[in-house]
Amino acid sequence: MELSALTAISPVDGRYGNKTSALREYFSEFGLIRYRVEVEVRWLQQLSNITDIAECPAFSASTHDFLDNLIAQFSPADAQEIKQIEATTNHDVKAVEYFLKNKFKGNEELEAVLEFVHFACTSEDINNLSHALMLSNGIRNVILPTLKETFVAIQTVAHDLADVPMLARTHGQTASPTTVGKEFANVAYRLQRQIKQIENIEYLGKINGAVGNYNAHLSAYSDIDWQKNAEQFVTSLGLTWNPYTTQIEPHDYIAELFNAISRFNVILIDFDRDVWGYISQGYFKQKTIAGEVGSSTMPHKVNPIDFENSEGNLGIANAMLAHLAEKLPISRWQRDLTDSTVLRTMGVGLAHSLIAYQASLKGISKLEVNEQRLADDLNNAWEVMAEPIQTVMRRYAIEEPYEKLKAFTRGRAITEQMMVEFVNQLQLPSEAKEALLAMTPALYTGNAATQAKNI
Repeated sequence: MELSALTAISPVDGRYGNKTSALREYFSEFGLIRYRVEVEVRWLQQLSNITDIAECPAFSASTHDFLDNLIAQFSPADAQEIKQIEATTNHDVKAVEYFLKNKFKGNEELEAVLEFVHFACTSEDINNLSHALMLSNGIRNVILPTLKETFVAIQTVAHDLADVPMLARTHGQTASPTTVGKEFANVAYRLQRQIKQIENIEYLGKINGAVGNYNAHLSAYSDIDWQKNAEQFVTSLGLTWNPYTTQIEPHDYIAELFNAISRFNVILIDFDRDVWGYISQGYFKQKTIAGEVGSSTMPHKVNPIDFENSEGNLGIANAMLAHLAEKLPISRWQRDLTDSTVLRTMGVGLAHSLIAYQASLKGISKLEVNEQRLADDLNNAWEVMAEPIQTVMRRYAIEEPYEKLKAFTRGRAITEQMMVEFVNQLQLPSEAKEALLAMTPALYTGNAATQAKNI
């Protein structure tokens, strides 16, 4: 059976393939091979710039152009050629080395320095830098823009509905009112903090040989400051140099990155569930789409499927990201190979995250606030006015205000008329009494609107 969207085992490449395609450039087998080629070529160019290595002299401008084009024009056909070499070598990084040596044929400068391809490197020197480039570029170009789009969508609702009052519920019970916009602003602020933390992640790399001590480097050229050279090379790739490693870069930064994304995802799950509940309460309607079906047997239904889809995918994403964050920093002694196979899945959790972000965005775009339903809810909950009344009573030294409101309201349905009668019998200054009588649940929202507009 040929691989297609219908026959793919994973929905990441099947049912949801059109939503995750932007990640393939970075997290596919092709992406990994392309970055390996880039690191190997850049390392060779770095060696040619070290004057103490007379056997690998500085390349001409035309040779640098040739090498730059090799990276820029690297294609799936090139990657397939490397896979064919790997079928013989049974070693993926060695296949890249042989591929490059084949490509260098016909260039006298490069043919003269063939043995400086992969010079003094262990495979992990190439792999750790490739993984860091995959992550830094994939996060920067695909994930972060979508995270920010999600933040902006929620921020926009916060601004648009900043003044729309809504009954709050703590412990599932009626509580002091808020506004719809303020509840969205709460989420936007939380997501914004996580985005900043993701943006501040350092992508670490190393190129220091089999156990991190430049053993091979120094055996060939003992007078070169290889540590300084490694720092220059790693930072030239746009990464942060890690000076202390075993054979592997210990992946702590990947754990930090995935934990930060997981926190963003947890907040979005919280948001999905809240909006799901608000839709169930009738606070929001969902725009209908012609031809779309909500239920196979109940024609009236418009299910909140986008938020349910998002929640489900975020759960899978976090399961993957959590395992990677817990596993990758652990490696026996100077290394074991368990990280190698695990790292091949690092795009899976990100793909499920991306599916979820798009689902939430779609769901948000379909929301229509139901102000009448919100108003009815508030008008049926005059008991929430017990809080401001007892607080004003405290100001004017009326004895046992809390206890009096508790006896009046607890466990009872309170109407507007009942609350008016209660306020009228209080011994309060006339201006204080008038202010309380003018207050309604819809007006008792504190500074919610201002906070919502300021996010």
